[in-house]
Amino acid sequence: MAASTAAGKQRIPKVAKVKNKAPAEVQITAEQLLREAKERELELLPPPPQQKITDEEELNDYKLRKRKTFEDNIRKNRTVISNWIKYAQWEESLKEIQRARSIYERALDVDYRNITLWLKYAEMEMKNRQVNHARNIWDRAITTLPRVNQFWYKYTYMEEMLGNVAGARQVFERWMEWQPEEQAWHSYINFELRYKEVERARTIYERFVLVHPAVKNWIKYARFEEKHACFAHARKVYERAVEFFGDEHMDEHLYVAFAKFEENQKEFERVRVIYKYALDRISKQEAQELFKNYTIFEKKFGDRRGIEDIIVSKRRFQYEEEVKANPHNYDAWFDYLRLVESDAEADTVREVYERAIANVPPIQEKRHWKRYIYLWINYALYEELEAKDPERTRQVYQASLELIPHKKFTFAKMWLYYAQFEIRQKNLPFARRALVLWKSYIDFEIEQEETERTRNLYRQLLQRTQHVKVWISFAQFELSSGKEGSVTKCRQIYEEANKTMRNCEEKEERLMLLESWRGFEDEFGTVSDKERVDKLMPEKVKKRRKVQADDGSDAGWEEYYDYIFPEDAANQPNLKLLAMAKLWKKQQQEKEAAEQDPDKDIDESESSSF
Repeated sequence: MAASTAAGKQRIPKVAKVKNKAPAEVQITAEQLLREAKERELELLPPPPQQKITDEEELNDYKLRKRKTFEDNIRKNRTVISNWIKYAQWEESLKEIQRARSIYERALDVDYRNITLWLKYAEMEMKNRQVNHARNIWDRAITTLPRVNQFWYKYTYMEEMLGNVAGARQVFERWMEWQPEEQAWHSYINFELRYKEVERARTIYERFVLVHPAVKNWIKYARFEEKHACFAHARKVYERAVEFFGDEHMDEHLYVAFAKFEENQKEFERVRVIYKYALDRISKQEAQELFKNYTIFEKKFGDRRGIEDIIVSKRRFQYEEEVKANPHNYDAWFDYLRLVESDAEADTVREVYERAIANVPPIQEKRHWKRYIYLWINYALYEELEAKDPERTRQVYQASLELIPHKKFTFAKMWLYYAQFEIRQKNLPFARRALVLWKSYIDFEIEQEETERTRNLYRQLLQRTQHVKVWISFAQFELSSGKEGSVTKCRQIYEEANKTMRNCEEKEERLMLLESWRGFEDEFGTVSDKERVDKLMPEKVKKRRKVQADDGSDAGWEEYYDYIFPEDAANQPNLKLLAMAKLWKKQQQEKEAAEQDPDKDIDESESSSF
């Protein structure tokens, strides 16, 4: 017993112990094993045996088994439409059309949105010459899924192949009610043209360009009319397209096509008008093709004047781009205005001038207005000398004088130009009212010793302008009047002027006033009066500021001198800072001098004791 047990133990194979239980670096999946077996043909499946059907009973048995297989597959997964289609096609191969229809109908109940299902169903009916059935299926398809263009294409094609032109047209009309894509409209138009129905095609184009109002579609419509020798209709289409898009949505391709149409009709003047009209309204970047075609046209049919017009148009486009990029680039406006004055009509020149003067400098500082004011001067000179329109000239001068902020600064040349214009027009009352001929009027009243009248004239003039020279002249008048208290009145004028000009941005004019006042006090004032004016004098400081080029980019820094007036509250910290800086600098200089010559300090201290 023990021996047998021992023998049994010997027959049990020993199991090797696995030391490394980590997963292998290369993992082999079941899918990989099956693929390798297929590639090596390790598992060869014999082909299904061929079954020969010899009688009707065997055929029915075959059909029963096959249908059962299809039905089982459908029951397993009803949503796999390919099983339904295979089932229906098998029934169709047996000429069981009614059964195939039943299968397709059951499939449509499962997924009526499946496009392939409708197509196979309808194709089966057409293949078996069941026209009415096919028509019914297409009708149901376009009603259920009207946005599937393939149904409409096949439906119209079927009707046309059957010779049912009216039926195909009816289907196209139903299709167009859904406002389909552009190609659908072209298919309808080509359908009508195949049957020489030009008028019907024109009607379709009319609807088409309203549903899809792209420039290319208007051009196609016009070329359709041109192709059928309806040139008047084609021109009308182009004109309607130009009106339809207006100035806001202009497209160079429309005008190029319009111009080429007129060129084909030998209407060369019309071509020029079209090109010029478009070039005046389309930006340069969007009109490259337009320029190119206009140049080619003028080289073929134009003269020297026509080519010059093209050059002018290009330059106008360049200036338009410059002033759009920087409306306050007055030099660009001057160049632009010189160009239009040399070539354009008066209305166009006025339009450009009005656009230019509308760009008022945003800062009320005289240095920013110096270039701008010449736009008004040139405008007035153009109206007077070129347009020969005195009334417009007067309006330009008056508008410019109303625009200038005279309380901060003024331009004497504008008053002089205006007065000289009125003198040329022999309108002396207007000239006297406008001019700084005020000085002559004041001198006249002084000669007549009309002190109060003169004083009133100065006050009226100061309401129009706060120029420093007017204040100084007023103060000197009070001083030279010889009346009692003339010195006091002169000082009062200076004080009033100083208070008024505190808000003046032209600090040089304010300094000029204080210097004139100090000269007056040096001659007629006391020590305290002189000291009072000296305390009002500004500190001259050097500053730096950024400089911008005409295009708005940084052009570095520039140094300039500025004046800091003690009276300005905002400048008090600056003055204190300047005083402290000067004191520190003086102390540093004294310290350096003491360090360089210590013996000198000792000698000076000793001598001072004696």
